[in-house]
Amino acid sequence: MMPPDASELMLIRHAPARHGGRLCGRTDVASDLGDPAVWRPLQRLVAKVPVRVASPALRCRQTAAALWPGCDVDSDARLWEQDFGAQEGMPFGDIPDLGLMSTQDLADHRPPGGESFADMVARITPALTELAAQARHAGPVAIVAHAGTVRAGLALALDTVPAALAFEVAPWSVTRLRVFEGGVSVIAVNWRPL
Repeated sequence: MMPPDASELMLIRHAPARHGGRLCGRTDVASDLGDPAVWRPLQRLVAKVPVRVASPALRCRQTAAALWPGCDVDSDARLWEQDFGAQEGMPFGDIPDLGLMSTQDLADHRPPGGESFADMVARITPALTELAAQARHAGPVAIVAHAGTVRAGLALALDTVPAALAFEVAPWSVTRLRVFEGGVSVIAVNWRPL
C-alpha cells in the first residue's frame, strides 16, 4: 500500500449512490456501502490523515462515516456535484443526447436551469486550492466527494477544464494529487489500495 505523501490531496469518490437509475447531481440520495472488504483497505490507508473534508451530500457523509467511524469530518458545500437543473432526477435513458461535441463545448454546456462542468470547476477550485495549500503545509488532506469534484481536481492539476472530462471516476476510488509550490501533479487516478 502506497502511504499518503505528506503534501497530498486525496480525492475519494463516494460509495455507489442509490440513484434508482436517475441522474442525481444535487439530488440527495443515500449510498450503498456494500461489502466492507471492498473499502477496508482504503479505510486503513486514510485512517491517520489529519484533515478530512466531505461534500454535504448524504452519500458523501455516509462514505466518510464508514472511513472514519466516530471521527469529525468537516463539510464544505462548495464540493457538491454538478447541478443538472431540470435534468435532476431524470431517468438516465431520458436524458437528451447532446450529439457530437468538442470537449470544450461539452465543458461549457449548461442543462436548463443547471450549471456547466466549467461552472462547477470554477465553483470548486477555490475550495481545492485552499485544501491543497493546507496539504502542502500541514500534511495530507482527504476529501470525500463526487466524480465531478474529482474531475475538478484533475482540471486543476492539468490546468485545463475540458480534458478533465475524459476521466472516469469509480466509486470508492482515490485520485491522488501531489501539491508543490506553484501547482499540483497527478500521482494516481481511480486508484484503490490493496
